[in-house]
Amino acid sequence: MSLVTPAEHPFAVFVRILGKGKRGARDLTREEAREAMGMLLDGKAEDTQLGAFLMLLRHKEESAEELAGFTEAVRERLQAPAIAVDIDWPSYAGKKRHLPWYLLAAKCLAQNGIRILVHGGGAHTAGRMYTEQQLELIGIASCRDWTETANALDKDNLAFMTLGAWMPGLQRMIDQRNVLGLRSPIHSLARILNPLRARCGLQSIFHPGYQANHREASRLLGDTSIVIKGEGGEIEVNPDGVAHLYGTQAGESWDEDWPALSPQRHVKPAQLDPQHLVAVWQGAEDAYGELAVVATMALALRGLGQPREAAFDQAREFWAHRNLST
Repeated sequence: MSLVTPAEHPFAVFVRILGKGKRGARDLTREEAREAMGMLLDGKAEDTQLGAFLMLLRHKEESAEELAGFTEAVRERLQAPAIAVDIDWPSYAGKKRHLPWYLLAAKCLAQNGIRILVHGGGAHTAGRMYTEQQLELIGIASCRDWTETANALDKDNLAFMTLGAWMPGLQRMIDQRNVLGLRSPIHSLARILNPLRARCGLQSIFHPGYQANHREASRLLGDTSIVIKGEGGEIEVNPDGVAHLYGTQAGESWDEDWPALSPQRHVKPAQLDPQHLVAVWQGAEDAYGELAVVATMALALRGLGQPREAAFDQAREFWAHRNLST
């Protein structure tokens, strides 16, 4: 039997920082977060350490500095060419109460020359409708690498790429959801990443209190972004309620409230039929859906610098003159 004490694993320090009891635990600094995420992405931590790290973060709730540090680690490891993008559109939640009207918003914006990268992390939760499942129906290219993404953006101004295609280490962390029984902070982190450094990153954060944290992380990174509590966790403005926008640009934060677009709440559909999205695109009426599409387009236009009223006017114009045949 060896009497030599084994050397501590280099990643253990980060688990200890987060888990050293009520009095001893603390947030990671931005630099510590960058280093920790770098080790995870480089495969320099054990699976047990990964699980402990993710769940300790989940219990503590990640700070803006931690999110910024994690994002820097991811961006340092990206091998993406320079591809011009107007809107970064993360889609990781899935819908269960309403159809994914945001897909029509993205499609309509793209028809009008706005280049949009949508990215998602797979159908990780049962009972939800995910973007990846509707791409063919809506006519959005699913891209396997950055070359395909660049080609799709040049052709259609719109492309989808799975997280696993451009950052498989993060996808592996998201996939731990069914092992650990809880979503990890990676579901939130993916919304901040903006891998192609689009002119504006849109983010939907459902849980109260997290929106300001995400806005602050984007501010620390020097990004332009708008964070909302989107319907079902996706980037989709709910027309039945007040939408609060948490914005940041050039290192400055701003806030804006958008009033409800309907005097009364719409009845939730009894079932979700994706074919209804196609029907509405082709001219069928849906009071809730069309308001959601226009408001979500206005959100993106607001992120690109238009004031609210001008953004809504432009969005209504885009929707009224969309190409129904594509």
